[in-house]
Amino acid sequence: MKRISKKRKEILAKHDLDKSYTLAEACNLVKEITTTKFDASVDISVRLGVDPRKANQMVRGTVALPHGTGKDMRVLVLCTPDKEEEAKAAGADHVGLDDFIAKIKGGWTDVDVIITMPSVMGKVGALGRILGPRGLMPNPKTGTVTMDIGKAVQEVKAGKIDFRVDKYGIVHSNIAKVSFESGKIKENVNELISTLIKMKPAAAKGTYIKSVYLSSTMSPSIQIDTKSVVA
Repeated sequence: MKRISKKRKEILAKHDLDKSYTLAEACNLVKEITTTKFDASVDISVRLGVDPRKANQMVRGTVALPHGTGKDMRVLVLCTPDKEEEAKAAGADHVGLDDFIAKIKGGWTDVDVIITMPSVMGKVGALGRILGPRGLMPNPKTGTVTMDIGKAVQEVKAGKIDFRVDKYGIVHSNIAKVSFESGKIKENVNELISTLIKMKPAAAKGTYIKSVYLSSTMSPSIQIDTKSVVA
């Protein structure tokens, strides 16, 4: 028989893998079953009743989490010289254009978000093969292609995240840190779920929020009773 570690036994004593928990219970439990020595990330997976292969059922957008993700987002702004001071004043970690485009072509992608402006998308578009697979390609729908560079940087730094349903109809997102109070984790989850509900495609039929799971780095997933998040 496969040996169960001491930590695993402790987790299973607190967590019933076959049970659906209320959102409040899950936010408390995820803190209890996290055994990492570092401040683990809390992630959410929401399975939607959509067919992402159809353009009229694609779900993609942004949400400003009330308490942020707890992660210090590294922001690169690709802009013309007249916008550089605005980007720096707003807190961007890297600001420039041609020099960073050259770095990215060389394989550098050590950032979490890239913000740019419409007039330079011709240059940035050439980086699609590198940035696309990493989820870093700027897009007007997520507010990362804009003339209001300062506002965009401030929103990302304050906890604005973007999300997109994958080919299986699931939205995955980092939602908090395990060190957050359970109430703050709950409020972040509610904000994301509320945003997803508002974005329900008209073409989507049947149950929209099919399942919700919460987990932390290296912890088992906790199934959440959908009635507790869509009520």
